[in-house]
Amino acid sequence: MYFDTIIAGFGGQGVMLMGNVLAAAAMQAGRQVTYMPVYGVEMRGGTANCTVVISDKPVGSPIVHEPLCAVVMNRPSAEKFAPRVKRKGLVLVNSSLVEDQYVQARTKRVYKVPTLEMAQEVGNPRLANMVMLGALAQVSGLVDVEQVIASLPKALDKRYHKMIPINSEALRRGAALMSQG
Repeated sequence: MYFDTIIAGFGGQGVMLMGNVLAAAAMQAGRQVTYMPVYGVEMRGGTANCTVVISDKPVGSPIVHEPLCAVVMNRPSAEKFAPRVKRKGLVLVNSSLVEDQYVQARTKRVYKVPTLEMAQEVGNPRLANMVMLGALAQVSGLVDVEQVIASLPKALDKRYHKMIPINSEALRRGAALMSQG
């Protein structure tokens, strides 16, 4: 088994946290993992992305030029990373912020996730990243959403542990959306 993804968006959208939680869940599932964050000039509001590679074998490099998957949380990320996804790869798009014309689906499987609306339903618009991570877990089949939830205590700083229940709800909502379609 081998899977790699680039998760990208504006600083402040929780892109790095998504990658960190995904990596933690995959490690807890016994997989080999690399996680590589990349920040733009400024963190909050600037560009941010991370690469996560998950495998059953040791991972040779965290650098990925043509990922199997891209998770794009904003338009600049969609324009930059969606075209790089391998043929028949996955592109998960934050449809709350990215219009259809910025993601070409000719040779890729595109999943639209209205992250902001769903996070608002959970009670906090800042949970858009967890909605998207739940969707990614469901679509990719890498880890079950409950495995992702179980990894939250290790992936989150202790001061955020009180947020685990609402994060869990957002993760489940994203996964449920993908299981419907």
